Amino acid sequence: MDPIEKAIRNALEKGDSTDRAFREKVYRSAFAALDRALKANPSVTVETAISRRKAMQARIAEIEGEFLPPPIAAGHGAAAPGIDTPGHHGGSDSDTHILPVVPDIMPDAPLPRTMEPEPDVAPRKRRPRKRGLPALFAVLTVLIIAGLGAWWLVQSGALRTPEQRGEVPVPPATVEDEDFSPSGGATAPLRAGQDGFSGEWITVFTPLDPTTVSTPSDAKAEVMEDDGETFLRLRSGSSGSAISFDVGQGILDEIAGARAVFVVVARGENGTETQISIECNFGELGDCGRKRYDVKGDRAEYLFDVQLPDKRAGAAGTIAITSDVENRGRSVDIYEIRVSVAE
Repeated sequence: MDPIEKAIRNALEKGDSTDRAFREKVYRSAFAALDRALKANPSVTVETAISRRKAMQARIAEIEGEFLPPPIAAGHGAAAPGIDTPGHHGGSDSDTHILPVVPDIMPDAPLPRTMEPEPDVAPRKRRPRKRGLPALFAVLTVLIIAGLGAWWLVQSGALRTPEQRGEVPVPPATVEDEDFSPSGGATAPLRAGQDGFSGEWITVFTPLDPTTVSTPSDAKAEVMEDDGETFLRLRSGSSGSAISFDVGQGILDEIAGARAVFVVVARGENGTETQISIECNFGELGDCGRKRYDVKGDRAEYLFDVQLPDKRAGAAGTIAITSDVENRGRSVDIYEIRVSVAE
């Protein structure tokens, strides 16, 4: 089960999933969250945005299909989301199977109602099938398969370099370039007007868009939910490889030439404390050194700042997090990563 599907299903379990209005609310929230994540990352191309939206649309169609009445949900083959597939010639009306129609990225619009089975009153004459329908069905099926293929490539990290996937060993940091906060590292967030801080935040990562995360083969990153809040649970592998979060080139260009303040909202798994490390690779803009924090069991904000040179980044960057510096298999929950500049 992919992270998006799991996040939606977890949200449905928090309420009455048999209530269509509740399900529509969950679907709209998922679309809205994805839109916010895409808009907050200027480096996302139109093709990538369409691919991610189509992938979420397909997942919602599959999930919604499970709530259809049996005469409608039953069928001998899979139908593409949004296509009403007529029954086979010579069969009865009960052979018809229809998957729900999910609008393409319209979180504020109501989902179309699924067709309810009509009472068996009197036999009706079948309308002749239009010849254009099979061709339309084939084209839409190919488009959906292509979209899912693109989603898989992005999700698996196959298009990223070994460095971005965290597979290249990172040289051990020296004492001089490592910052450590033994008291936990939780710092009160800066406020507008404090120390020249603008108060305008740019979202770098949200759990509802896990496609920006690269996980080494022996590590795990799983979208989870607790008390109505969604987070990404990270567990570094036995090799100690870090899990990388993409920082778009557009974000880096926007904060170049300023003192950038990054905030990582995190907690230890199930109240368990852990010591994490954070490293950055901002391309032509340099890095942030190596930071270590004692993360407590309660959700808190962990800040670090870096002075960036006044030039273009030239490429996207990464923030790499190791969930347990002591390599004892402990996890850390990441709720959000954002950045702002001090003017």
